[in-house]
Amino acid sequence: MLTIKNLVTQYDSIKALDDISFQAKPGVITTVIGANGAGKSTLLRTISGLERPTSGTIQWFDKELTRMSVEAIVRGGITQVPEGHAVISQLSVAENIELGGLFRKRIARGDLAKATTEVYELFPILYDRRNEPAGSLSGGERQMLAISRALVSRPKLLLLDEPSLGLAPLITAQIIEIINNLCRNTGLTVLLVEQNANTALKVAEHGILLALGKVVADAPARELINDSALRTAYLGY
Repeated sequence: MLTIKNLVTQYDSIKALDDISFQAKPGVITTVIGANGAGKSTLLRTISGLERPTSGTIQWFDKELTRMSVEAIVRGGITQVPEGHAVISQLSVAENIELGGLFRKRIARGDLAKATTEVYELFPILYDRRNEPAGSLSGGERQMLAISRALVSRPKLLLLDEPSLGLAPLITAQIIEIINNLCRNTGLTVLLVEQNANTALKVAEHGILLALGKVVADAPARELINDSALRTAYLGY
């Protein structure tokens, strides 16, 4: 389980995260929603070690992440898919996926091949285009590739930053459904950051609403999506 307590991440005098606390359970999607500037992406960057908190703790089962390097966090089974469908355009689809295995513990060639086969089964279009440059893919295909590269490392905690950004609703639904099935079938923990609150709350089991770096709601997703006052005040719909 991911347990965050009294977390503060500060840029000069500005608190991007202001004393936030919550938990994300294994085997489900927990979504973090909020407007631009709420602190959502900073939260993921702090969990993955790209930003160092001013105070507070981030506990992943028995590991205290705030004391670990980025490399140690990744090797411990925590992988982030950043915003923007980030892939290496000059490399082929297959080469991009292979990069995801670099940070795995005790990589065995057969095990990596099996993990690669599994992600191709999840996203067959990537197998069909495995020898093509990643830069030739559509936006949706690049997002599938970015997620596949993360999944080939067999993470226990997957951090997804705005996976729907710039994608057609149908493609977004397809990607999220695949992630949901992985949670149910493998026990994967997913922390999903989304500005599209309506989409996120429909697929998540639990929701965290951030506003100006603070947690203003922490409840089952179905409760948040039905709270009209909260939606109007913080989400604008």
